[in-house]
Amino acid sequence: MISPSEYDQLDALAMAALVRSGQLTAIDLCNAAIARAEVVNPLINAVVHPLYQLAQQRAEVGLPASSLGGVPFLLKDFGAHYAGVPHTSGSRALQAFVPTEDAELVRRWQVAGLNIIGKTNTPEFALMGVTEPALFGPARNPWNTGHTPGGSSGGAAAAVAAGIVPLAGAGDGGGSIRIPAACCGLFGLKPSRGRVPTGPEQGEKWQGAAVEHVVSRSVRDSAAMLDATQGADVGAPYFLPNPTRPYLEEVSRGPSPLRIAFSLGHPLGRPLHPECATAVRDAAKLLESLGHDVEEVPLPFDGQAVSKAFLMLYFGETGASIAALAKVLGRPARPADVEPTTWLLGLLGRTYTAADFAAARHTWNDSARRMGRFHQTYDLLLTPTLATPPVRIGELQPKPAEQRLLKLVNTFGLGGLIRRSGIVEKLAEQSLEKTPYTQIANLTGQPAMSVPLHWTADGLPCGVQFIAPLGAEDVLLRLAGQLEQAQPWFAKRPVLAG
Repeated sequence: MISPSEYDQLDALAMAALVRSGQLTAIDLCNAAIARAEVVNPLINAVVHPLYQLAQQRAEVGLPASSLGGVPFLLKDFGAHYAGVPHTSGSRALQAFVPTEDAELVRRWQVAGLNIIGKTNTPEFALMGVTEPALFGPARNPWNTGHTPGGSSGGAAAAVAAGIVPLAGAGDGGGSIRIPAACCGLFGLKPSRGRVPTGPEQGEKWQGAAVEHVVSRSVRDSAAMLDATQGADVGAPYFLPNPTRPYLEEVSRGPSPLRIAFSLGHPLGRPLHPECATAVRDAAKLLESLGHDVEEVPLPFDGQAVSKAFLMLYFGETGASIAALAKVLGRPARPADVEPTTWLLGLLGRTYTAADFAAARHTWNDSARRMGRFHQTYDLLLTPTLATPPVRIGELQPKPAEQRLLKLVNTFGLGGLIRRSGIVEKLAEQSLEKTPYTQIANLTGQPAMSVPLHWTADGLPCGVQFIAPLGAEDVLLRLAGQLEQAQPWFAKRPVLAG
């Protein structure tokens, strides 16, 4: 048995070590996670598909005695398929969809000994930087339940921050690991393109912009998970060199002095919230005190161009996702099958040409070259993770007049007209205005992390982002381990019932 207070003080590696030593069992941990979920989940709506009985059965039968054996874990309800379990992607159109095959990443998570106890809330098709799907309702931030936990892995981050599990599966196609990590006071690493498998069905996700990993409370848990999952699977389109040593070892090594550039420029030319600026400036001072060479520079990429290229991907992939619903529905999708904003994004995706999309991909390549040249001088780029602290629930939802416009456009299929008007791009850019720093690493494929070094005056987390050269997760993890030692965050807890 383990008490709630004892459970709350353990990260995943500590839990697994206690199981291996015989001091705890996998069923002890499973039951503790379920008990915590039953207390806090009604407050935060993070877990939308409980799999408690299945998890208890797995724990009783026995889990692999590996580095993470017996640790309770949550899957995001988007991305990695778990055979025999509903996979809605936050959409009412997919409520009846049940995968018949595990994703390679889920298989590796299970081989590592993780015990999947449920699936977490996500916006429809993981499209938003907030988690407010019509199907399940909003996930809420444990630090202040009136605010968002971010998105699209908002349910995962809320569950970890609230102490249900020490780490949870997440995915990042435009910041969806780093954004919720920043909102919830967690560590969030987006690995390099190709570091983590996407099979067996897909060679790349979102044209290579998206990658899956975890959000966690400790750096070492994230490193151990990357050790368990990294490496190409059969048919993978990308092959990165294997790490020199296990990522878990990097966390305790500490980095050599690094040359780190930081920037407070907003990629879209908008104002930066003072708390986010303070977070970066304080991080820069901390880095200097640790012996690193820190310098303020302008952003080394064209923020407007990156935004436009990302929106092209965003619209196009949404259109493809809606078209793919026909395989599940047995008919072409209709506006009523998805949320109004999702349908409109899909309409927009169909208004662009192949030439438009190719031009956007040229921006990806240009941005990667710019960042490559930048890293010839600087080891890392430091920015805010977000341009504002976590927004309030509902703040980014369409206003009544916008909802009426959405209904009109969707009813009459006026995607081309609305695109030419520029209204929707303006609305989309207003959304990206809050989260403009994360997309660059998705387009270039670079690894990036959000580190929880700052809390606002009213107690909301405010992360900072570090971007490294392609394949340099080891550098990020060494620095993260150093920062975690210098300014610990593990003991910081939101106050929730239980």
